Amino acid sequence: MTGTTPSFSAFTRFLALTALLALGIHAQAQTDPLPSWNDGPAKQAIITFVTETTTQGGPKFVPPAERIATFDQDGTLWVEHPMYSQVMYILESVPALVKAKPELAKLAPYSTVLEILKGDRAAIAKLTLPDLEKLAMATLTGMSVDSFSAEAKKWLAEAKDPRWKKPYTELTYLPMQEVLTYLRANAYKTWIVTGGGQDFVRQYSEAVYGIPPEQVVGTAVGTKYGYARDGKPFLTKEPKLLLNDNNAGKVEGIHLMIGRRPHMAVGNTAGDQQMLEYTKAGDGARLSMLVMHDDGEREYAYGPAQGLPATKVGAFTQALYDEAQKQGWTVISMKKDWKKIFSFE
Repeated sequence: MTGTTPSFSAFTRFLALTALLALGIHAQAQTDPLPSWNDGPAKQAIITFVTETTTQGGPKFVPPAERIATFDQDGTLWVEHPMYSQVMYILESVPALVKAKPELAKLAPYSTVLEILKGDRAAIAKLTLPDLEKLAMATLTGMSVDSFSAEAKKWLAEAKDPRWKKPYTELTYLPMQEVLTYLRANAYKTWIVTGGGQDFVRQYSEAVYGIPPEQVVGTAVGTKYGYARDGKPFLTKEPKLLLNDNNAGKVEGIHLMIGRRPHMAVGNTAGDQQMLEYTKAGDGARLSMLVMHDDGEREYAYGPAQGLPATKVGAFTQALYDEAQKQGWTVISMKKDWKKIFSFE
């Protein structure tokens, strides 16, 4: 009996070790932080970055207070085609403006917008950038901050994307939502840095992305402090541009609103280039990434980088792609890197 005990004990230890290893492998499979990503360089770059920057005592460790990650929104966190959601909000706000001021109905660009809303999609080509800027100032300013908030929230609750027939707030990219959650689970503070309107994005950022309004940096207009007839103070949105949060303006906005250089930045167009440059130029571990829309079946395909169709909305140029290769930025392929694009798939 005594001669068999050691063998029996060794056998039980072997069984226990095997079970533990199996459980460990199973647990690891269950705790994949990015389950909607295919295995590949992009997914590995994210996991390696987070692991290295959060490993206490490691050479690339980043103190929690310095863990800043910035994300463009349109085309990076949610759908931007066939038109930016905020542009649709602006266009659909024009009829109310015309109703209040009927003389605008015969004046461009308001008359052009009315044509578009009646179904003449070709009329969109008539709208120039100055036209859109004029429309934005007319529909996004001149009211109290509270009135704008109420109107924007009402529109977001009712408006639906023409392709998927779903609210715009449901068209967020599941893989990117997983990245946001993964980063926050590792003490990273996630920020939206967008060319879109700061006040507009703040209406839904917390509910949609888990990013509170104070962590949204966007294109901002001025406000004026005043008093209502009952003496209650309020802010009025003024037609005065304070920050054009695009291109170099994104970096300027990061300095103004965050005060720290990001360790990670993600975008999808040339408008994000300076933010990625600024991030990558910092000391220590840095990760700059670009989302490429190359899946015309599940979402949209546009570039014109790598021979993809050209576009005026969210263009990813060949020059940007070449710069990414030169600077060591990671290009995320929707088609190759994402198992799922939307949670409702």
